[in-house]
Amino acid sequence: MNGGTVESINVSDGGVPKRPVTRARVTMLGVEGDRQDDLVHHGGPDRAVCLFSADVIASLRSEGHPIEAGTTGDNLTISGLDWSAITPGTRLRVGGSVELEITSYTTPCKTIAGSFTDGGFVRILQDRHPGESRVYARVLGEGEVAPGDAVEVVA
Repeated sequence: MNGGTVESINVSDGGVPKRPVTRARVTMLGVEGDRQDDLVHHGGPDRAVCLFSADVIASLRSEGHPIEAGTTGDNLTISGLDWSAITPGTRLRVGGSVELEITSYTTPCKTIAGSFTDGGFVRILQDRHPGESRVYARVLGEGEVAPGDAVEVVA
């Protein structure tokens, strides 16, 4: 599958949960209006945007986890992509001008435990559950994004 859709754009003044906004500007340093509490493990040019799959979230909810868009720190929640194919090196175009390059899988930590039954945040650890992790991206092209925007994998 080559195309998806932005379901939610999520920001916070630090930490989680990140709350949905109706649109945001994406810059080389991340999503405007978003801030991270822990700059050792989050943020910076190679971790400017955190992405997660709305389809994986729906699957986790069906397992009984109280997860929602933004509760695990995702800035862009995207549906309709084969999430297992969204690996480091993959490039995505979001809306008209935003271009992202996936740089790494995220490492979940205890701050997102409330999104999982019995606090089991390792449920989205890439090594244990391949294709069900959040990913970080660097911004190659800046611009505005909004829910409903198309997301396409760029060759």
